[in-house]
Amino acid sequence: MAIAVVVTGSLLPGGSEPIQMLALLGVNDKVEHTLAYFSLAFLPALYEGRPRLAYIAPALVALGVLLEFGQLFSPGRDFEIGDMLADAVGVAAGVPMGLWARPLVSARLVRAEGPPG
Repeated sequence: MAIAVVVTGSLLPGGSEPIQMLALLGVNDKVEHTLAYFSLAFLPALYEGRPRLAYIAPALVALGVLLEFGQLFSPGRDFEIGDMLADAVGVAAGVPMGLWARPLVSARLVRAEGPPG
């Protein structure tokens, strides 16, 4: 679901209502990119094994690069290398933060579900 939101948001025309509403927030677009890709990397880092994350993280960076090229074909959107870098920073921060939070989330799930058996 999060990937669908990022893909859709990245390719919507610049004049679309969701993009205009996002612009009203006054948040720097590099911050938006970093937070979006942080989220995309953080979520799988909570549950996926490290070998799988070794594929997921670069795939997310590649997604950011491809979507930035896709914006060349979306009216009112700009291709920016800075956005690609912000995406990569988000992934680079999201994976370790998800790995760090993994034991906290696991402990909460065990408490919520009760002991196995």
